[in-house]
Amino acid sequence: MQAVIGQERIPAPMIKITNKLKKPTVEYFQIIIGATLVGLSYNLFLLPSKLAAGGISGISTILFEMYALSPAFTQFLINIPIFIIGWLAMGSDFSWKTLVGTFWVPFVIWLTADIPYTVTNPLLGAIYGGVILGAGLGIVYKGNGSTGGTAAIAQIVKKFTGLSSGYSQLFVDGVVVISSIIVFNLELTLFALMCIYITSKTIDVVQLRTSATKLIMIITENEDKIQQIINDEIDRGLTKVRSVGGYSNEDKTMILCVTENQEAIQLRKILQKEEPDTFVIFINASEILGRGFSLDKYYGQKL
Repeated sequence: MQAVIGQERIPAPMIKITNKLKKPTVEYFQIIIGATLVGLSYNLFLLPSKLAAGGISGISTILFEMYALSPAFTQFLINIPIFIIGWLAMGSDFSWKTLVGTFWVPFVIWLTADIPYTVTNPLLGAIYGGVILGAGLGIVYKGNGSTGGTAAIAQIVKKFTGLSSGYSQLFVDGVVVISSIIVFNLELTLFALMCIYITSKTIDVVQLRTSATKLIMIITENEDKIQQIINDEIDRGLTKVRSVGGYSNEDKTMILCVTENQEAIQLRKILQKEEPDTFVIFINASEILGRGFSLDKYYGQKL
């Protein structure tokens, strides 16, 4: 197979090589753009409004209020040991993309430290800061990157405690937010919690434009591999429906699976890599009743 440009023919292997080189470039660009938005949200909204909305940024806000320490310098120093520990504990899960995202954020914060346009109203800071922060993090995650910080700590907690990603992140961010009550006041802490909520919803919109749970419909001829991926990677149940292709008249299997949003994102990435030809539909699910959602995930499990 060859592609034609003008009067020249480009061999198919050359096209594949070009695409492989292009994808990492796009992902690094997404990480830099997203991390830039994260840094700007901090200097424009979160720090001036005194909102310690979880994460390393929340810690740096508290330390800035108590000791007037440079937020950029604080985040840079805290991220160094976290990144090293994460690299040792998680191995290949911590890539060069994580390194870029982790240290680009404090660089942007340092670069825009004297920006003249800031918002000191905590309500506006929580709303607009949460939206921009969530948009930035969502773009970073779309580039398969990370901004390090408490997200990295949460991954480590998840690995060694067995807690879900959501519980791990909630535990780590919760410690930061609760600490802010001592330094600031209850009112600012509540605004910080609002900011965290808005951030999480914005991340969902950027990544999948979704609600909290997903009904995933997968139409495939390779049902055994898809089932293994769902069982091994996201640990969810599924239902198989025998079906026939309307165009090809060939027997196929439609797999129905309900997941949390983060699990849907993880499954999408895996399917794009392992089974790129599989037809997949993501549908917002407003309410789920059953085991793993309204009931404990495993029989006999006590939460």
